[in-house]
Amino acid sequence: MLYKSADDWQAAPEKRIMLFGMSGLGKTHISTMLREAGSWFHYSVDYRIGTRHMGEFIADNLKREAMKSPLLRELLMTDSVDVKSKISFHDLSPLSTYLGKPGDVAKGGVDWAEYLTRQRQHRVAEAAAMGDTGRFIARAREIYGYPNFVCDTSGSICEIVDPEDPADPVLSALKDQVLMVWIEGGEAHAEELARRFDRAPKPMCYQDDFLLTAWAEYLAETGDSAETVDPDMFVRWTYRRALAHRAPRYRAMAENWGVTVKAEDVAKVTSDVDFVALIGKAITARG
Repeated sequence: MLYKSADDWQAAPEKRIMLFGMSGLGKTHISTMLREAGSWFHYSVDYRIGTRHMGEFIADNLKREAMKSPLLRELLMTDSVDVKSKISFHDLSPLSTYLGKPGDVAKGGVDWAEYLTRQRQHRVAEAAAMGDTGRFIARAREIYGYPNFVCDTSGSICEIVDPEDPADPVLSALKDQVLMVWIEGGEAHAEELARRFDRAPKPMCYQDDFLLTAWAEYLAETGDSAETVDPDMFVRWTYRRALAHRAPRYRAMAENWGVTVKAEDVAKVTSDVDFVALIGKAITARG
């Protein structure tokens, strides 16, 4: 690991970490708190995906929809208007909307083949955004003078890596750049995340194998066709399976490449000092 002991971590003039785990357990909250402390650069992988690596896909999709309006079509054809997304660290709606949910188009769904294309685009984009980490560490230090760095990952990072492979290209590149920190939730957290998701189902990114299996099982269970699937029902049905699918992958990432902190302990953190101390304990616990 980047830091061999809690003492190494505490004494390091540059503290560099990567937070990973299910969305909703505190990655962005902690990253924002560290940024506001003044000495930490916050690198949001989702923001990087939505701007640099999928920005054109998102913009083209918005333009495609705008072209359906005769008025907007005429203005777009003469370059009189510009259509683009306004994505931010705390509002990733343009990216989520583009990724979409598969199923009945009349209910806001995306055609299955197109949905798979967008899933694959996202996985490529996410790997590229993770690969940009080293560049942003250098930028944070050389341009802005930030000594410390937090990489706020997407919840789907475990879908683009093989944590059991010591030569995994994404993780092996990251291990010398950042300390990887898993925010681990318990059963109560999983239930709360599922309840939140039921209230507001949102698009997610998955591995092909997991997604294709889930789709086939859902169609068999419901008797729906690809054209009649209720998009929200499918992503709700898939989410609990995703929790079970991702947990061992996150655990393997932590055991093979980093450290673990409990979500309940993260929730108690109120300052960068608290957080640095928590990471020190996690390094010691790993041994």
